[in-house]
Amino acid sequence: MTSYLKLDHIDKTYSRGGTTTNVLKDVTLEIHKGEYVSIIGHSGCGKSTLLNIVAGLTDATSGGVLLEDREVNSPGPDRAVVFQNHSLLPWLTVYDNVRLAVDKVFSGTRTRAQRHDWTLHNLELVQMAHAKDKRPGEVSGGMKQRVGIARALSMEPKVLLLDEPFGALDALTRAHLQDSVMQIHATLGNTILMITHDVDEAVLLSDRIVMMTNGPSARIGEVLDVHLARPRKRLDLVTNATYLKAREAVLKFLHERHRFVEAA
Repeated sequence: MTSYLKLDHIDKTYSRGGTTTNVLKDVTLEIHKGEYVSIIGHSGCGKSTLLNIVAGLTDATSGGVLLEDREVNSPGPDRAVVFQNHSLLPWLTVYDNVRLAVDKVFSGTRTRAQRHDWTLHNLELVQMAHAKDKRPGEVSGGMKQRVGIARALSMEPKVLLLDEPFGALDALTRAHLQDSVMQIHATLGNTILMITHDVDEAVLLSDRIVMMTNGPSARIGEVLDVHLARPRKRLDLVTNATYLKAREAVLKFLHERHRFVEAA
């Protein structure tokens, strides 16, 4: 199977004053079309920096990113990002926040009526069509994040990039959104790259989990295949041996890395 998204020997170095810090070292990863891949690691290991390089928001110092064999070196609608902060425009309605992205991407190829229907379709996909006329300040944090996901999906990206999208939410809302993302992934078959600190979230959602070593000069330490059939139901996985084994493997890796930090 050929790679759809390729991270090719990525290094990232920051220089400030007379000090140089190497954040990422020789990160290479191939992701297949329709795959859900999570990146996990301790704080400061460069996870978000790596995601920003894939998004085209940050340049790699060396190496690069290929999407369908084309180099990625700037932001584009083929890679939509959902951040932990929903980043909605507070003066626009839920509908208008999504419509803004739709108009930006499709103004030259779809009629006004088609763009309207597409905006509503994506709000329905995240179960937010009922709140289309509300402003961000009038809906909950989980609802805001649903709108952010709808906005990202509305651009029909080749890759959906999630930077700890549920990190600021309470446990119950987080669980509901995780289930929604699983359903969207099952429906659309989109390619997803997600940053997370949450082991259970990574195992529940992912086809593979990429475990990063600690920074500086962080690299990929291990890649774990998650052999769980889809669709997945969280309650069914509580006692599932494959789920528990995958969870144990990630926790063991992170624990060992934490021990190295304490010993330093």
